[in-house]
Amino acid sequence: MTDKKSLHIPMPADAELEPDYSDPDGDDFDALSRDKVPVRTMEAGDLAAVARIDRKITGDDRSAYLAGKLDEAMNDSAVRVSLVALPPEDGSSNPGGEPVGFIMAKVDFGDYGRAETNAVIDTVGVDPGFAGKGIGHALLSQLMVNLSGLQVETLETQVARENFDLLGFLYSCGFEPSQRLVFAREV
Repeated sequence: MTDKKSLHIPMPADAELEPDYSDPDGDDFDALSRDKVPVRTMEAGDLAAVARIDRKITGDDRSAYLAGKLDEAMNDSAVRVSLVALPPEDGSSNPGGEPVGFIMAKVDFGDYGRAETNAVIDTVGVDPGFAGKGIGHALLSQLMVNLSGLQVETLETQVARENFDLLGFLYSCGFEPSQRLVFAREV
C-alpha cells in the first residue's frame, strides 16, 4: 500500500494567483440579471414608455426633460449611454413588450477629445409594477459593461437624501457617498 501524500507546488511569495471566478464576491455584481432581463439602447420611440415610467415614480410629468435628454442621446456630440429594459423573460406580462425600465448616463469629453474617466447617471427608473425583478440591476450592470468599454473608471449620480428606495438600490450596487458635498440655497 502506498502512502498518500498531498502534492505541494511551491510558488514565489510575490506571485499573483489567478482570480477565483467561482467566488461570487469576485463576479460582476449582477451579470445574471443581464441574462434574465433584455436590455438595449434607448431609441426615439421609447420616449412615451420612459415618460410613463418616470411619471409613475415621481408623480410629475417630466416628459419635456426626458425628451431633451433623449434628444441629447441621439444628436449631441457627447457620449451618451442610455438604455431601456424590456420585460424579464420570467413570464411577466407587459402588453406590447414596452420598456419597463430605463437609465440615462453621460460621459463628457476631456482634453483633446478623449472621454473623461467618469460618467454621470442623469436619471434612472423602473416601472413600480416590475420592482424587485432585477430590472434596475440589469440596467446598471449593462451600463457598467458599456462604460468599461469606453474606459470610464467612475460612475456618479446625485440622490435626494429622502429617496430611500433609490439610496438603498445604489448602496446595494456598490455606490458610496463621494467626498464632494452639494449645497443649495434659494435666491
